[in-house]
Amino acid sequence: MLIIFIVVAIIISKFDTTKVTNTPNNIKKEISHKEFGIDTLLFDKNSYSVKRNETLSKILTNLDLPYGRIYQSQLLAKDIFDLRKINFGNDYYSFTSKDSAKSLAYFVYQISPADFLVLNFNDTLYAEIFKKEIEIKGKTVTGIITNSLYESLDEQNVNPELVISLSEIYAWQIDFYRIMEGDKYKVVFEEEFVDGKSIGINKIIAAEFFHRDESFYAIKFITDTNDNYYDENGNSLRKAFLKAPIKFSRISSRFTKRRLHPVQKIYKAHLGTDYVATRGTPIHSVGDGVIIEAKYSQFNGRYVKVRHNGTYSTQYLHMSKIASGIIPGISVKQGQVIGYVGHTGLAIGDHVCFRFWKNNKQVDPLREKIPSSKPLDKKYINDFNLLKDKIITELNSLKFDENKNSQTASL
Repeated sequence: MLIIFIVVAIIISKFDTTKVTNTPNNIKKEISHKEFGIDTLLFDKNSYSVKRNETLSKILTNLDLPYGRIYQSQLLAKDIFDLRKINFGNDYYSFTSKDSAKSLAYFVYQISPADFLVLNFNDTLYAEIFKKEIEIKGKTVTGIITNSLYESLDEQNVNPELVISLSEIYAWQIDFYRIMEGDKYKVVFEEEFVDGKSIGINKIIAAEFFHRDESFYAIKFITDTNDNYYDENGNSLRKAFLKAPIKFSRISSRFTKRRLHPVQKIYKAHLGTDYVATRGTPIHSVGDGVIIEAKYSQFNGRYVKVRHNGTYSTQYLHMSKIASGIIPGISVKQGQVIGYVGHTGLAIGDHVCFRFWKNNKQVDPLREKIPSSKPLDKKYINDFNLLKDKIITELNSLKFDENKNSQTASL
């Protein structure tokens, strides 16, 4: 076990750039002048995009492929790819013979930036998955926020997926709807590239977020049974509850004992937190629990209430729709979709009113101190401390440029 973590620590300290290539039996590597394993010198290539409601059968028909060959190719392809997942907007390519017949020799559909379905219509008909080489690059990024985390990272052309990854890692520590001007961040991560273009974030190795004059560490640590993020003291960042029931919204009204009601136009207590989002936005249960109510009422509209344990319960009001299967008595998991944003009941504008009970009393969830759900097992502490020391040393070496809002570097 110690050897594993020493290797991880060495990788983090040196940040070697590595390349990952998957090569199962039905996957080919791109070599020489070939593209998708096809000799491009022998065929004419044409590029297209899937139109709305187009199927593989319709696409191949438009490429003048005989029905018999279409049927055969579908039988072969369905064993390696779900043909119902031909998506609108995805690219596909035809490779035709250079003679006057211009017959279809190969068809290539882009499943993802790295994965392609290849149909061969030459002498031997076959279907395969071609996977382009994925290059993984170690990177660091630092920044000082002036408006939003998204804009700060976008200014330096960092894949926006990093924002989502950070928000998920820090979902229990930082309310990303309340990030302030002057908040800072340092991130050590790995990014995936295909043909020199970023296709996503492979993983975040470590991060430090400075929010409201407090520093929050996130250190990735792998055990025999878990893959999680911890603070500098070995406490899991995963808490008993998420910070908010919806992603990337804003708070329009907080928990207060006196608020001017937008409909009734009178001052009264507002014992919830309103998160504004577009109609239909998924609402997630902030923790594991059991559904105790899922119904409609005059003032709350469609709503769901979850009992998490003997101490805590939460409620989600004004839904446009309660999620399928969400009925009293069933168990739900943290992050599970239980409904969708709307403005049913006594409400104006699409939002979810999130209410939080502690010992049968409504409290402000943003002021509650929720303990870690699972601390790191003591048998891993020594290995964790070795890794932590190297990571914090690396994070400390990353400096903020006060003359710039953000800066990025490859490792």
